[in-house]
Amino acid sequence: MSCVSLATQVAGAQVADVPTRTPGVAVSGVVRDSIARAPLAGAWVQLVAADSAGPSARTVLSDSLGRFTLDGVPPGRYLLGFFHPLLDTLGVEAPAREITVRQHAVRADLAIPSAERIRTAVCGAPLRKDAAIGALVVGTVRDALTRAPAPNATVTAEWLEYSFQRGMVSHNRPQLTTTTGANGWYALCNVPSAGVILLGAARGLESSDVLETPMPRERIVRRDLFLGQARLVTLPDSVAVDSQRVPRRIRAGDGRLTGSVLAADGNRPLAGALVRIADGPVAQVNERGEWTLADAPTGTRMLEVRAVGYYAHHRAVDVIANAPPVQVMLSTFRAVLDTVRVTARLMADRHDSGFESRRRSGAGHYLTAEQIERRAPLVASDVFRGIPEVKIGYPLDTLIDNVNQAVNLDDVPFNDRLVLVRGSFGPWCAASVFIDGLENRLLTADELDSFLKPKAIAAVEIYSEATVPAQFRGLRTGCGTILIWTK
Repeated sequence: MSCVSLATQVAGAQVADVPTRTPGVAVSGVVRDSIARAPLAGAWVQLVAADSAGPSARTVLSDSLGRFTLDGVPPGRYLLGFFHPLLDTLGVEAPAREITVRQHAVRADLAIPSAERIRTAVCGAPLRKDAAIGALVVGTVRDALTRAPAPNATVTAEWLEYSFQRGMVSHNRPQLTTTTGANGWYALCNVPSAGVILLGAARGLESSDVLETPMPRERIVRRDLFLGQARLVTLPDSVAVDSQRVPRRIRAGDGRLTGSVLAADGNRPLAGALVRIADGPVAQVNERGEWTLADAPTGTRMLEVRAVGYYAHHRAVDVIANAPPVQVMLSTFRAVLDTVRVTARLMADRHDSGFESRRRSGAGHYLTAEQIERRAPLVASDVFRGIPEVKIGYPLDTLIDNVNQAVNLDDVPFNDRLVLVRGSFGPWCAASVFIDGLENRLLTADELDSFLKPKAIAAVEIYSEATVPAQFRGLRTGCGTILIWTK
């Protein structure tokens, strides 16, 4: 992208003018964010003479609607441009616009370059005209305490890809990784242009959380990331795991975050709602709808807000000094979820699954659509909660002892949630999961939640290794099998 830099033509001109009425012409316009398709507030608009004989630079700040006005501009040729923190995040300079001032007022609008121009400037043009255009993730990584740019930090994007083969569905997790420059800037090109990616940054002992980042239709994401440290703190209470009491640990730090929680239908304070940093401290909302999280880990973190009868809210937040309050609006289930009407008592067996005949045998544990609906699951993995011999756990839960695992799970990160069943060789193991008769290898609970909605499930079958039907024995042995049938 060829851009004219105003900074190379003028220095020391970053103080907004005091509005005065002097002879001359008014130059006005609107600064827009072409990516967000919205006005850009807080932009420093600067007018510079195109020749050295002209007057000194003039600077003014755009208002909340992106508007600006420079009064008393003498006739002549000028360069008009602007500065804004978003330009630093994108790693571009807004091109200057040349205008000529004569006897009448001049209207000149400015804008951040379009997403297409930025993608081409950062990633280059596609080799073929018919090639699919990927998305761009761009931003700056900073230290959470000093807000200084963080050079040499590793930024990683990860997503799921599924391939349908005869007899099974396989998946993998492609990754893109880059390292920030001296100014903390990073760019990830050719990210999938739809769906959700996982984005995070790390440098040494400092890191951000892994953020769930939806890809917008503009195919460009601007996300600054803050790096901070977290320490494990053992709380005085404990939790029950397999009938044993174990210490409860959370991630903590020196950060502080405040905010409010309101109901979307009427802006009522939701007293009693729970607010927490993922795996970190928890706060309860007071009667005014306010909350404070103390001892929070610093950096960019995932915030979770829950209230009974309301849809859970997840958001990326920056736990930094003087962070602005975070306002969360929660919607009721009625406003978010479609009405579900059951019109048949038996499963519509469009997959020729044989569910009803196997259910009559009683060899496994069976759930019909009506039973699943009564459980009121928010996500697909919630269907398995409370079922004997099944739990949502982690790879470390499959340990036979302190060294050996019941199932080889080298391909699964240690913090991935899994659907676990009682196995033949150990206390817990990762079940083989079949969806509509096709095996999904190493399917995690989060992956299951991402592409299957609870209301789309017609029936579930759960078998131990000893009782699983022969045609549904998975590629891994020594563990049970879960069959999921969709409507």
